[in-house]
Amino acid sequence: MDASSAFQDTLPLSSDALLAQLDDWGLSYRLHTHIPLRTVEESKAVEDQFMVPGENALRLKNLYLRDKKKRNYLVTLEQSREIDLKALGAELGVGNLSFGSADRLLQNLGIRPGAVSPLAMINGVQNNVRFFMDASAQTTDVIYMHPLVNDRTVAVARDDLMAFFDRIGCEVTWLP
Repeated sequence: MDASSAFQDTLPLSSDALLAQLDDWGLSYRLHTHIPLRTVEESKAVEDQFMVPGENALRLKNLYLRDKKKRNYLVTLEQSREIDLKALGAELGVGNLSFGSADRLLQNLGIRPGAVSPLAMINGVQNNVRFFMDASAQTTDVIYMHPLVNDRTVAVARDDLMAFFDRIGCEVTWLP
């Protein structure tokens, strides 16, 4: 199975259910549909279709990581930011980090590879996934991310994303 909305009913929480929850909470977003995107490079190729010119926006890359003690982390960064996992582990104070498996990703965040997103913390908080986010998100107006599937992108105002984290009880640790 891939990470597109065609298979969303096999997830613990479907993309449709997540979007309905955002609506119920009064959190606004702009929804865009597109071909399945699995990488930052693929995202860059289509983002002009839905980006608003002049918008103070943040586009993301997301890493599902584990440490030697089998603790789980979701790290969300500005899409062009370079990553050194060893340095990141030291910065987070957690030691050696490695990518989590597809099975663990589904188990802990309720998503498949290619659809990793801060919105997956709706599942991650229940599984003790720690969340780290690029501090640049604090000064942007809009953040683009997948709503649990990779053939949809939502543009969410920063304040609405922070309200989402509050609603689900997700603590955000900011990365400089």
